[in-house]
Amino acid sequence: MIDEGHLVGNHSYSHSKFFDFYNASTITEELQKTDALLEKFTSKKINFFRPPYGVTTPSIRRALKVTGHKTIGWNIRSLDGGTQNQELIFNRLIKHISPGGIVLLHDTAEHSVLVLEQFLQFLQQNNYEVVSIEELLNLKAYEIERG
Repeated sequence: MIDEGHLVGNHSYSHSKFFDFYNASTITEELQKTDALLEKFTSKKINFFRPPYGVTTPSIRRALKVTGHKTIGWNIRSLDGGTQNQELIFNRLIKHISPGGIVLLHDTAEHSVLVLEQFLQFLQQNNYEVVSIEELLNLKAYEIERG
């Protein structure tokens, strides 16, 4: 994925629906466990973290002080996890798009991929430039390359 130009970030190990109720120590362990796994396959120290369900809490903030991750959120939620109606998802995206927008789409369903293709065409036709989170936020996705 990295070789294809995609950025890889930490999204927790368990993706538990109770993640935002965990204490800072448990969250830290989750992030470090995921980082170790990602580093094994990417040879990179991962800097980005997107909390499950987009929730941040004081415990998550305390854990991030330990791990050093930068939280990445979004301001345009597609709701593609709750519906397979491609037209509804697409219309929601184009209704809310603006320069600097960060869109949440999932890569776990074919309907989301099809919407993404349509959405990228819309952006191109309307002279939007798609850039990486690194470029948009002026942050580095990885600390250093290893090994």
